[in-house]
Amino acid sequence: MINIQRSFKGEKKAGKLYLVPTPIGNMQDMTLRALETLRSVDVVASEDTRNTQKLLNHFEIKVAQESFHEHNSFEKIPKILDFLLSGKSVAQVSDAGMPSISDPGHDLVVEAIRRNIDVIALPGASAGITALIASGLVPQPHIFYGFLPRKKGEQKKFLEMKRSYPETQIFYESPYRVAETLENILQVYGDRQVTLVRELTKIYEEYRRGKISEILSSLKEQPIKGECLIIVSGFSGEVEIEGVEETSPLEAVARLVEEGIKPNVAIKQIAKERNLVRQELYAQYHDL
Repeated sequence: MINIQRSFKGEKKAGKLYLVPTPIGNMQDMTLRALETLRSVDVVASEDTRNTQKLLNHFEIKVAQESFHEHNSFEKIPKILDFLLSGKSVAQVSDAGMPSISDPGHDLVVEAIRRNIDVIALPGASAGITALIASGLVPQPHIFYGFLPRKKGEQKKFLEMKRSYPETQIFYESPYRVAETLENILQVYGDRQVTLVRELTKIYEEYRRGKISEILSSLKEQPIKGECLIIVSGFSGEVEIEGVEETSPLEAVARLVEEGIKPNVAIKQIAKERNLVRQELYAQYHDL
């Protein structure tokens, strides 16, 4: 059944759930509307109450907080919903940037919608989009993935599935894993253009733009600190692994199978990437 929300029209018995972005580094990125909302709600559902309290103190906002993070969301969502259904309003915030991206806010949003509670998102700071538009890479179309799988095998398997995507890709990464992740991207994607961004909006904000191999060389000379974003150019339709002879379709399928991808899935992917007839490649692979 269709759900229609008219956020600011009509009388509502329930309170409103506001999704409020917070600064990703620079406190001045807090919007006037976000400040007004935090002052007006009855409670703030915070990913980390200590972190949010620093924000509230900075802007001299006095409002109650409710801890709400991935480890307690199961027990906290019913409590927050009861609060909203009683007519009181809640602002949900993450530690930095837009809520509901890397925190349990999405589950709360879904449950609120099921109960016809208005969910109102405020625009504001977003690390992925902010880094993208200054990266120098094509901003549209783009795909935001957040953090990649940590284990090397799972990460490379994920990248193999995304290798032929034409969209610019956005990843979050820890400074402790960024070099290893770039090595994996280089092996799977080839030596594409990439922008490595760190400490966004802070005093040590830095953009490193170049080919993946060049960025890796710079990391050996100048290691980095601070949370990072990796912006990778999309697949151009050309083989981008320099100095390496292009593998045959069967060899490419075999490589994917070695990475743990099922043969038929690998055949379908290689056939699509190389504009081949899938049935013919299937027959060759299985020697039919």
